[in-house]
Amino acid sequence: MEKIFKISLVVFTTLLLANCNRSTTGKSRLTGLSFNDPKNGNYIRNSSFEGQETPLGMVDIEGGSFTMGQVQDDVMFDWNTTPKKIHVRSFFMDEAEVTNSEYFLYVQYMKDVFSPSEEKYKHIYNSTLPDTLVWRKSLGNTDILTENYFRHPAYADYPVVGVTWLQANEYCKWRTNAVNLKKLIDKGHIKNIFESDSTRNFFDTERFLNDSDRLFDGDTTIYKRGVRTRVVRRRGEPRPGQDDFQGRKITQADGVLQQKFRLPTEAEWEFAAKAIVENREYNTVRGRKKYAWNGKYTRAQKKRFRGDQLANFKQGKGQYSGLPGWSSDGSDIPIRIKSYPPNAFGLYDMSGNVAEWVADVYRPIIDNEANDFNYFRGNLFTKKMINQEGKVVIVGNDVAVEYDTLPNGSVIPKQLPGTIKYVPITKDDASFRTNFSRAENANINDGDLNSSRFYEDDEDRFASRPSMYNSPKKPARFRDSLSGRDVLINDDKKRRTLISDQTRVYKGGSWADREYWLDPAQRRYLPEYMATNFIGFRCVTDKFGPMTYKKRTARNPSR
Repeated sequence: MEKIFKISLVVFTTLLLANCNRSTTGKSRLTGLSFNDPKNGNYIRNSSFEGQETPLGMVDIEGGSFTMGQVQDDVMFDWNTTPKKIHVRSFFMDEAEVTNSEYFLYVQYMKDVFSPSEEKYKHIYNSTLPDTLVWRKSLGNTDILTENYFRHPAYADYPVVGVTWLQANEYCKWRTNAVNLKKLIDKGHIKNIFESDSTRNFFDTERFLNDSDRLFDGDTTIYKRGVRTRVVRRRGEPRPGQDDFQGRKITQADGVLQQKFRLPTEAEWEFAAKAIVENREYNTVRGRKKYAWNGKYTRAQKKRFRGDQLANFKQGKGQYSGLPGWSSDGSDIPIRIKSYPPNAFGLYDMSGNVAEWVADVYRPIIDNEANDFNYFRGNLFTKKMINQEGKVVIVGNDVAVEYDTLPNGSVIPKQLPGTIKYVPITKDDASFRTNFSRAENANINDGDLNSSRFYEDDEDRFASRPSMYNSPKKPARFRDSLSGRDVLINDDKKRRTLISDQTRVYKGGSWADREYWLDPAQRRYLPEYMATNFIGFRCVTDKFGPMTYKKRTARNPSR
């Protein structure tokens, strides 16, 4: 028996090593060349992908078809939510909104890396801070929330508010870099740079993949280990030291790095909120859902929790939480995340608590001819800027940091220092293409005057770019030579609408909204540079490979 056990152990170990070797250094099925082998060119194998891990704090959403914009009630009769059948790809979504504590981590990190005491960084830290003044009311005693809601530990697990669409978008970018930095440290690919000088902690995923030699101020000793390959040493060559970089550098083809976090599209958010998976019967959907949960009431029907509110919303005039001790939804402002049951996908607060930013540019009507596969309005196609030496251009090193003045006077960086400079594609890049023709696609085929070849603004005939819907222009910032202060000048008095290419959609009801807005199909809009005390956000990331890795069961198991 002992001999049989030893033989079995040897066979098992051999098979295990063979599998490990095949996953990294297997051979091409069509050419016979071995991968990750210096004797055969050290080519990369990228066909051993076995599925993505669900990112921290996220839920796996299996995509499919649904009717977008199908509301139960449309009391305004404005057809702002025209029903349209579309398909959504599978993706991962945050199970709850980004909280004050999570966003505060981002703020602290940015302050640490881009110190506001340095002149070249003075606007970066301020551009990340939420607008806590959104809590102020001219006829309300709410200043206590202005001072405490974001930073006090009592509200740590409450959804962050006072954040603009632009700020939410920047958070998603930072989260991508933070997660990838932690992955590389945990897997031993780079040193723990948090133990070193904090000013060198800035990490950018795109730069790591494209220009790693100039990352970390050019200090390549931070890199410890790459992807393991077969080592071929000539006779007399010394073995590599413990601190020497070994293997080859990680690429996108290795599948090690986390894909980009971003804001959900309107279609993705509505699909995830409706969670029609619980209404599916074979290949059809029974009924229409009014809320993120199943049923037509806002109170629980099960005996144990009967009468409890299923969401945090405004129940009536002056009724933010009902009578004390009865009919209370638990909070008169946003409440701690996960305070209510999740929907069928496992997502919390998709109806109520805070409304949420989505990625789309707003238009009053979604065109019937719009793309029915992963619909999204707001694409800006860009490319990396390349210098004369053929290297990518780095903001802050190769080009100066550019700042933008928003209509509300806030100053934000167009791109963070240390990131790769991106520029819009040109007409030459899109020539002879059938799938797209220009870089900016926010207003493509939307039917407004600015998209028409007959458009001509008599009042602004010689403008290089006429304003859509007569939306207000951005103010110009000038430095007063006498006082030395920055002054905003805006001569444009026309303000007929807020709809423009900078107007974004937000979805879901909030603590300050009536029941009508809890319907996931309802949609509203706000300029991307404005913030409120009832809009937050959550992130998504794309899922690669099959729509689901679940095994398909037999349709007719009895046969």
